[in-house]
Amino acid sequence: MAGGTTAQRGTPFSDRSGPSARKGAGAPKPPRAPKPPRAPKRPKAPKGPEGAESVKRSGPGGPGARLRRGPVLASLAAAVLLVAGGAWVLYGSSWLRVEKVSATGMDVLTSEQVLGAAAVPVGAPLVNVDTDEIEARVRGRLPRIDSVDVVRAWPHGIGLKVTERKPVLLIKKDSDFVEVDASGVRFDTVAKAPAGVPVLELNAGRSPSARRFDEERLLHEAVLVAGALPAPIAKETVQVKVGSYDSVVLELTGGRSVTWGSGEQSDAKGRALNALLKAAPKAGHFDVSVPTAPAASGS
Repeated sequence: MAGGTTAQRGTPFSDRSGPSARKGAGAPKPPRAPKPPRAPKRPKAPKGPEGAESVKRSGPGGPGARLRRGPVLASLAAAVLLVAGGAWVLYGSSWLRVEKVSATGMDVLTSEQVLGAAAVPVGAPLVNVDTDEIEARVRGRLPRIDSVDVVRAWPHGIGLKVTERKPVLLIKKDSDFVEVDASGVRFDTVAKAPAGVPVLELNAGRSPSARRFDEERLLHEAVLVAGALPAPIAKETVQVKVGSYDSVVLELTGGRSVTWGSGEQSDAKGRALNALLKAAPKAGHFDVSVPTAPAASGS
C-alpha cells in the first residue's frame, strides 16, 4: 500500500510533456515590434531680453502689429483728406466755376441767340453743369439748330458747338417762306427767300394719284429730289414742281427744265443730270426720269 501511494504522488512530477514543461526554458520567444521614432524636440525659447517676453510682445496685440497698422492708417487718412479736398475744389471753391460761355458754328443765328437759349448758370460749379439739359434747352428753343455739342472748357468755361439745319426747299406761305431741311423738317419761317434754295410748287389737286399720295407725301418726294441735287445744280434750281408722285419737274435758271420723274433713284438722277449739263451746256431741256438713259434736247 505504501509503494502504491508513492507512485500515484510522483506521477504529476514525472510527466514532462504537460503545459508546464512546454512553457519552460527550451521554448523560443516572439520578436518585439520596433518602437516608432520620437518626434524632434522643439527648441527652447532663449531666455533673457529676447526670450519668452519677446515672443509675447510679437503677438497680435504687440508693438509689431501696432507698427504694421501705423502706415496703413496713415495711408487711409491721406486718402480721405485727398478725396475731401478734391470734392471741395470741385464743388465748394471758387476755382472751378463757370465764368465764360461761348458758341460757335452759327451761319444764320447770332451768338446772343444761342447763349440766351442755353441759359448756362454762370457762377455754378463747372462739374455740376448738366450738359444734356443745356443741349435739350437749346434745341427746343431754336428749331433751326440740328445739333449742339456742350463741352466743359476747364477751368472756367462752357463751349457750345452748334450745327444749323440747311434748307433744301422753300414752301411759299403768304408773303413768307417756310424752310425745309433734307429730313423734311420745317424749321423756320423767313420773310426773304435765301439764295440758291428752290421754291416748291405743288399742283397735284387734279392728279389721279392725289387720293393715294397726299400733300405731305408729295412734299416728302420733293424734299428727296431737292436734297439729292449736286450743290452746283441746286444753286441753279429755281423751282421744284410736283404734279403727282411720279411727275416732278425742275425749273433751272436761263429757262431750262428737267423732267425728273418720281423721287426714286434721286442720287443716280442727280449724277446723270450733272453729266448732261456738262455734255450739253446749251440744251434747254433734260430728261433723267430713267437715270441709265438720260437725254438732252433743245438749244
